[in-house]
Amino acid sequence: MDQDLSNTIKQAAQHRRHLSGATNAYRLFNGFYEGCPGLALDRYGHALVILDHGLAPDCDLPFQELAEWALGADLGIDAVLLKQRQAQDPARRNGALLAGASLPTQITEEGLRYALDLKMNQDAGFYLDTRQLRGWLRQHAADKKVLNTFAYTGSLGVAAGAGGAEQVLQTDLDQKFLEFAIKSWELNELELSRTQIQPGDFFKVTDRLRRQERLFDIVILDPPFFSATRAGRLDWQNQITRLINKVRPLVGHGGQLVVINNSLFLSGADFMAELDALCQSEYLAFREIIPIPEDLTGFPDTIVARPPVDPAPFNHPTKIAILNVFRKDERR
Repeated sequence: MDQDLSNTIKQAAQHRRHLSGATNAYRLFNGFYEGCPGLALDRYGHALVILDHGLAPDCDLPFQELAEWALGADLGIDAVLLKQRQAQDPARRNGALLAGASLPTQITEEGLRYALDLKMNQDAGFYLDTRQLRGWLRQHAADKKVLNTFAYTGSLGVAAGAGGAEQVLQTDLDQKFLEFAIKSWELNELELSRTQIQPGDFFKVTDRLRRQERLFDIVILDPPFFSATRAGRLDWQNQITRLINKVRPLVGHGGQLVVINNSLFLSGADFMAELDALCQSEYLAFREIIPIPEDLTGFPDTIVARPPVDPAPFNHPTKIAILNVFRKDERR
């Protein structure tokens, strides 16, 4: 492995060592910001996941040497999985095992356990960048009714359940992902009667919930960057207001709407401007920003590049804002 790249990765990994006491799932190296665009090294339990986005023609990426480094770096890693996002073969996109006999089936974070299958999808099935949001949900969900839309494998809903939520409804288009929400719920010995999964298209599910006059204290809106189904088209960069207005009627008076936008090319200022415009009404008010952890953003002395578009006032292109919601019928 090129000596400069080797030293860069070792320095970045050293900055993350303090995280191992709180979680065994974190980013060891973010090449986009720390010196090798397109390369990310993530730890999930006893496995290293190498994410090759195919964006670094000038970087020599000796994957086998990276695997050997991880195995000998005293990180508690004994398996290495390579995911090549630009590969034609779906199996290579989902991951090829470079070392080790088995992959972990769960990780821990702040005492909670989350089920995962690292080869289920082209990502790892568990989003590291929402770690602090999971912490926020654990602190604020007690006795609340929570709706998690685009739940994927349900880590946000599980965090809310661990925080004492009265009821957590998790919905996603694909049931196979939602089944991991139940597995994680059971891993933490939470009462199954307090959660429900509801597979289905976002537009159809939210329409049905409105017809049922269901209200939630916390609604999480974390759509993919872009997708299209028979029921509707999602374009998170260009339809922020539309999607927020779709779920806002499901939030009870005094509740919170958690809005997550991970569009790389949408500036933080433009995102905030759209939220501010929505908050000009008396029914929405900006509450706070949830920052992204430093292992994802890089550290002051490891960052050598910045995102292509300035995310400020957010600290990362994954932008998380919490809005307070007020209902018209309660304002009279």
